[in-house]
Amino acid sequence: MEKTIFNYVEKVREITENSLKRIPEEYADIVPKGFNNNIRWNFGHIAFVQDKLTYSVLGEDIQVPKEFETYFRPKTKPADWEGTPPTFSEISAVLAEQKGRIRETIKGRLEEKLPTPFTNSAGVTFYTVGETLLFSCFHEGLHLESIKKIYHFAKNSDII
Repeated sequence: MEKTIFNYVEKVREITENSLKRIPEEYADIVPKGFNNNIRWNFGHIAFVQDKLTYSVLGEDIQVPKEFETYFRPKTKPADWEGTPPTFSEISAVLAEQKGRIRETIKGRLEEKLPTPFTNSAGVTFYTVGETLLFSCFHEGLHLESIKKIYHFAKNSDII
């Protein structure tokens, strides 16, 4: 079952990486009315949260670059950014590296109990690293849908 789970995680990430490659970076920073975030934030947030749901819940250090926490942690938004966030190229490199690193560092540990159960913002509690890893795929899909909506809006408007 572990092989199936890691293959699933990698397939979801493949969809994310392909989406990032297809979207021109000139659309990255548009925040349409009704949204708090932009395409850049959503891609970076996917990477940050997957590390958080894989490593932090185990009491281990996350492996994404420190600026990912600054720009992409939950409850952040581009309107509050100071400085220059990572480029699409930098985010792409992190997303590509992350899937193999996670597979290698947590293989054999999917059933490992978390030191403290993790309850997400929706009130769902997870007890093992496998549960949080699979939830990160659901989370990734939610943000891919946001990316799709923002891109559709930007492409069909006169913003650029």
